[in-house]
Amino acid sequence: MRHIAALPVLALFLFFGTAIAADPPDVQGERVVYAHDGVELSGYLAYAPSLEGPRPGVIIVHEWWGHDEHVRRRADMLAEAGYIALAVDMYGGGKLAEHPSEAREFATLVRTNRDLMLGRFEAAETLLRDHELTAGQPLAAIGYCFGGSVVLEAARAGKDLAMVASFHGALNTGHPAQPDTVKADILVFNGAEDPLVPAEQIAAFREEMNSAGVLYTFVDFAGATHSFTNPGADAIAEQFGMPVGYDERADRDSWNWLIAYLNDRL
Repeated sequence: MRHIAALPVLALFLFFGTAIAADPPDVQGERVVYAHDGVELSGYLAYAPSLEGPRPGVIIVHEWWGHDEHVRRRADMLAEAGYIALAVDMYGGGKLAEHPSEAREFATLVRTNRDLMLGRFEAAETLLRDHELTAGQPLAAIGYCFGGSVVLEAARAGKDLAMVASFHGALNTGHPAQPDTVKADILVFNGAEDPLVPAEQIAAFREEMNSAGVLYTFVDFAGATHSFTNPGADAIAEQFGMPVGYDERADRDSWNWLIAYLNDRL
């Protein structure tokens, strides 16, 4: 286990190498339609056409609001970094919640049905793994809030992923990781002031990972709260009175850290 308070990004560059290309390539994004158990799912595939040959793929799982601009922007950023990125749809039809009560309903439906959750994740994984641009290449998965809990469950289930990364996601589970099951390295970015991920949940997660012998890194960002990567979080907090907020430093540093890890692992 590695527990790391937020370090200067320069230190990460010195350890892993430069995380961001000076001249990122142009990115092409396209809607992709796939299905699970008769439900149509609407994703977004992003890649850089100027880069030749197969490249590693990254699955991106959205926040509890649904497949939105935020997750598509992350897919474009990963494509700029040289990956094939698939922003998935966990709700079906690309539907979006407009109110926290609706988002809670959508997310709870998936989180309380593990077979459904993993089935929809696997449908996206199959699409990306079978794509000509990722042929024979390793895959990783990242997720935000609700999506963070999804990718952690995929890792717990033993999915063949090189790495998963959770950004301000819930850490609790009804299916704890078991020894010799988790194949992925696990990276968790957490806001130290996030009331939705209390200290007891973090302690239980660490105990779970340590007991299962999982290689994981836990990064706490001082002063950051829930949804710290979402530039729209401040408006959401004001509109709905939710304990969320954007933190530019934590967003930037966690992203650079992610890219450095992806470059090292994939």
